[in-house]
Amino acid sequence: MSRVIVVTSGKGGVGKSTCTANLGSALVKLGKKVALVDADFGLRNLDLLLGLENRVVYTAIEAIAGECRLEQALVKDKRQNGLVLLPAAQNRNKESVTPTQMKQLIMRLNKAFDYILVDSPAGIEMGFRNAIAAAREALIVTTPEVAAVRDADRVVGLLEAYGIKRTRLIVNRLKPEMVKQNEMMSVEDVLEILAIPLLGIIPDDKQVIVSSNRGEPLVLGDKQNDLPATAFMNIARRLEGEKVPLLNLMAHQEGFLARIRRIFAS
Repeated sequence: MSRVIVVTSGKGGVGKSTCTANLGSALVKLGKKVALVDADFGLRNLDLLLGLENRVVYTAIEAIAGECRLEQALVKDKRQNGLVLLPAAQNRNKESVTPTQMKQLIMRLNKAFDYILVDSPAGIEMGFRNAIAAAREALIVTTPEVAAVRDADRVVGLLEAYGIKRTRLIVNRLKPEMVKQNEMMSVEDVLEILAIPLLGIIPDDKQVIVSSNRGEPLVLGDKQNDLPATAFMNIARRLEGEKVPLLNLMAHQEGFLARIRRIFAS
């Protein structure tokens, strides 16, 4: 049975789809079979981040309507065996699909993959309910900004209300120097507000933008020793249950690492 994990946030533009693409690729590198489901109907972009936009023939809409077989709608990644994408439709809105239909569709993938990562649209309306319909776990992506963290806090409450108990946090685009100068929220600040377990921290890095524009997940690039790629790989390994220490992004901030170690030790 697959682990069905929704990747979500409250605010848009926090890097949720980038995290989904990289984590999916990272898990395949660890030997897992992974299906990525783009649940952002009307605004799909996961196919672009994976460089698969020209290979999309059918979408989840056609699969739900019975106009194609589900297998026909799955787009195989051109670099990694074991990674497929179920694209959303660009010409339909979020109300074109119901949570029951999304759940049934995802459950049909259940036996074929180790992981199903569902990329949720921003916000908490129908698209959010579609994305979480089949999920048993959630990854909340936020940037260390007040508005993003406030909206993420609301999503934490909604996930609990919908019965998703296993929720973990990814802090994206952290700039250590800004944190050091008290110009950006620290990870400690974010954790204090959201009060959910931390799964990983992704540093802000222009290579993330470059790889996204190229349609190639960072974890597959030549510069695999770069901090963001390593951070994504470490998150994938933590999903697999490995105890992987956090990268030393904040070596100059007194007390930070000690706090994080305590969190992971608890």
